[in-house]
Amino acid sequence: MQNTVEAILEKTDFSREDLVTLLNAEAHDQELIFRKAAEVKKQFVGNKVYFRGLVELSNICSKNCYYCGIRSGNKVVDRYFVSDDEVLEAAKYALDNGYGSMVIQSGERTDKVFIAKVTQLLEKIKNLSAGKLGITLSMGEQTEETYRNWFEAGAHRYLIRIETSNRELYYKIHPQDARHDYDYRLNALRLLRKTGYNVGTGVMIGLPFQTIEDLAGDLLFFRELDIDMAGMGPYIEHKDTPLYQYKDILIPKKDRFYLSLKMVAILRIMMKDINIAATTAMQTLDKQGREKALKVGANIIMPNLTPVKYREGYLLYEDKPCINEEASECRNCLEARIHIAGDEIGYGEWGDSKHFAERVKRDNE
Repeated sequence: MQNTVEAILEKTDFSREDLVTLLNAEAHDQELIFRKAAEVKKQFVGNKVYFRGLVELSNICSKNCYYCGIRSGNKVVDRYFVSDDEVLEAAKYALDNGYGSMVIQSGERTDKVFIAKVTQLLEKIKNLSAGKLGITLSMGEQTEETYRNWFEAGAHRYLIRIETSNRELYYKIHPQDARHDYDYRLNALRLLRKTGYNVGTGVMIGLPFQTIEDLAGDLLFFRELDIDMAGMGPYIEHKDTPLYQYKDILIPKKDRFYLSLKMVAILRIMMKDINIAATTAMQTLDKQGREKALKVGANIIMPNLTPVKYREGYLLYEDKPCINEEASECRNCLEARIHIAGDEIGYGEWGDSKHFAERVKRDNE
């Protein structure tokens, strides 16, 4: 007789109740989910993994999110801003080593100086690479005009993690003020789509007060928003944040890791042709975390190109791996991890989401 998880996995559309059942799966049933996700990945996106050379541009942030180590209220972190020359050096390294793309992320700022700085950097990177390097930005909520300026300057993918789609939970992990507005953040994602970006979002898994039903809702949120890419991973506490006081009520780190793997796998099954990142946070909780994520559906990996001297300043959570690895060490390590996972690297390719191309075609029909 067929079990419940097997029956659900044969469906073409999952209900909230189905998702709760899948997320609660253990042992044998969990492996069924992972196997199905691997099959879907192979069929719809293949076994290529795309590199995104990561530059953590600055840890100066106007937000005061309760979970984040670089929140504006953290007075013990040393603030920094990577110089233009250092960013361009990282871009050249990415280009010379066949990465195909870069990710530039930073703390959230909306001042004119920052916006102009990013615009100029994008133009310089495009000139340096003769347009060959794809560019993803992750710089939070901006105006439609800013999104358009950055798009025209050369960025074409943008990630804003919603962190949780549950409005009530959102305000437990953020201050309740004008700077931390759930609806404004949601609208930012819509503006990105309107502007023409590959749109990405994601959530943290294992937050204090979070339920399995919340995570099921997150998966439905991704589907409803029709995202092109996702970056999500386990919540990892940081001692210099307000949420740290709830560390004793968190689910064990091993459980957070496997719950994160299930989120990746189920999302791959649900949204077959999107890009899904194997995040660094996965490796923080399991030494083979990124390989395991690749095996169950992820197809993006981000070698860190931030100059080593800045990396301790960009600790969004504790025990972040690879903060002392030079770019070449990081590349060699990740290449090995990808091959261990049975995948190959799509050198020199942007690796845009296949979903994005299909979505644009639908939108234009």
